[in-house]
Amino acid sequence: MDYLEIMLLAILVICGIFTCATKNLMASLIIFMAYSIIMSVIWALLQAPDLAVTEAAVGAGISGILMFVTLRRLRDIRDAGGKQTDEELS
Repeated sequence: MDYLEIMLLAILVICGIFTCATKNLMASLIIFMAYSIIMSVIWALLQAPDLAVTEAAVGAGISGILMFVTLRRLRDIRDAGGKQTDEELS
């Protein structure tokens, strides 16, 4: 096994652990996207370009965008809910 492959596998494991361990959703999302990009590089090194492109497009691309939009909407809902409660108290 090459040093590059060992390093990528170690980073992959570290990203997986930090994604599960972090309590900040935005940080977890960014680490998850890094995990997907590293996984696509590993698929490319294993000479599976179809899986590499799919992992990059779906794992890091589409899933990342959908999760960003979801986090944004959750924050907007939470902010709107907080503002309504403040107005109701006044």
